[in-house]
Amino acid sequence: MAAKGKVTFSRDLCKGCGLCVSACPLKILEMDRETINEKGYNPAYCADPQKCIGCANCAMMCPDQVITVERF
Repeated sequence: MAAKGKVTFSRDLCKGCGLCVSACPLKILEMDRETINEKGYNPAYCADPQKCIGCANCAMMCPDQVITVERF
């Protein structure tokens, strides 16, 4: 059975750089073009959380440490 993961974002701290989106091997992260956070940016989010494998590539790429990944 493949590993499962849960990715969460501190959306109000995200500066919308998109590095996490490009680092995701499953391409399940996207920029939320409908939302503007407290800093004035479009934050990243997980568009398909059920597919997350918990690889944490996104969290390793985030320069502001706004991503938390749990594996189970």
